[in-house]
Amino acid sequence: MSQEVFGVLFDVDGVLVDSYAAHLQTWQICCRKIGRNCTEEEFLAGFGRTSREFIRDTWVNPPSDAQIKAFDDMKEALYRDVVRAKFPAMPGAKQLIEALAAAGIPMAIGSSAPPDNVQVVVEQLQIGDLIRTIITGADVVVGKPDPDVFLQGAKGIGVPPERCIVVEDAPVGIQAGLAAGAKCVGVVSRGRTPEQLHQAHHLVTDLTELTPEILRRIIDGVAL
Repeated sequence: MSQEVFGVLFDVDGVLVDSYAAHLQTWQICCRKIGRNCTEEEFLAGFGRTSREFIRDTWVNPPSDAQIKAFDDMKEALYRDVVRAKFPAMPGAKQLIEALAAAGIPMAIGSSAPPDNVQVVVEQLQIGDLIRTIITGADVVVGKPDPDVFLQGAKGIGVPPERCIVVEDAPVGIQAGLAAGAKCVGVVSRGRTPEQLHQAHHLVTDLTELTPEILRRIIDGVAL
């Protein structure tokens, strides 16, 4: 196998943190506060996108930009309170990041989430000194499936996108990784199915199934 450098670009929700239940709970609470019902199916349709884009693109008679921001701020603050109270780390997340760091493999985070949400995860996992670059929803004009979040992540770690592996749980995230020219690992986390992530080069149920050696085989196109 090639020993050429490669990088790893991690999504956050459903990859580093099992945030599905907390996001669903807080999304539904905040929708009820504005007199709107939100089904789990509707929530799933937008999971992985920025809230502002999902609301603007899908809600009938969407609120103004100011109202969307107020809703988003309320929802995300409540979400952070929920996950801080009992942090739902994805199995193997910290261990994989530590193994990659020990192997000298540069890493970035590329998430549609707000910066404060990402910071909570970084703090709870205690990985701040291991992640070289963090790109969030605040750093991009257009969210996933646009590749900008991963293109910026690859640039931040100094590795060409085609030598990067994107680790994602959302179909739009896989599409963004592929559009960036990266290899993709799909995490079949809560609310996802293998069929939804079929475009990924490799599928896992959580990060305990990955090692630096496995990721190198994927980037080099070597059969597992």
